Amino acid sequence: MELHIALFEQLDIATLYRLLRLRVDVFVVEQHCAYPELDGRDAEPDAAHLWLTDGDNSAPLGYLRVLTEPDGAARIGRVAVAPAARGAGFARQLVTAALTHIGERACVLDSQANLVEFYRSLGFEVTGPEYLEDGIPHVPMWRAGRSAVDEE
Repeated sequence: MELHIALFEQLDIATLYRLLRLRVDVFVVEQHCAYPELDGRDAEPDAAHLWLTDGDNSAPLGYLRVLTEPDGAARIGRVAVAPAARGAGFARQLVTAALTHIGERACVLDSQANLVEFYRSLGFEVTGPEYLEDGIPHVPMWRAGRSAVDEE
């Protein structure tokens, strides 16, 4: 398994296409959510794209992106695992890599309600009530910033 991390400008066209295809296949097609998947944030200067493959040119098995919120906190989003790759721990591997990339900053995300315990196991806490986004229950979550001492 190979972990890749790149800023938008570092992505070649074929890789970008494969990453966006996975996101659309999962969020728009599989979850039946007609929404603007291409929201303009992928190209932000510090947006980090993380994905897993079996090799450099293979289709991504999982993906997520890390953005920076106006208050400086990191935002993990668009966490997707290809249907054929689910159950192998790829989401945990990606989120853990994202938290390493984020470093000491606080981090937020909007979890699908059925994944709250997964994110709790990674140090996130629920910060607000459940809400519907595109007909799917979501919960806002937060993880405090970590220092090197916290990680020991």
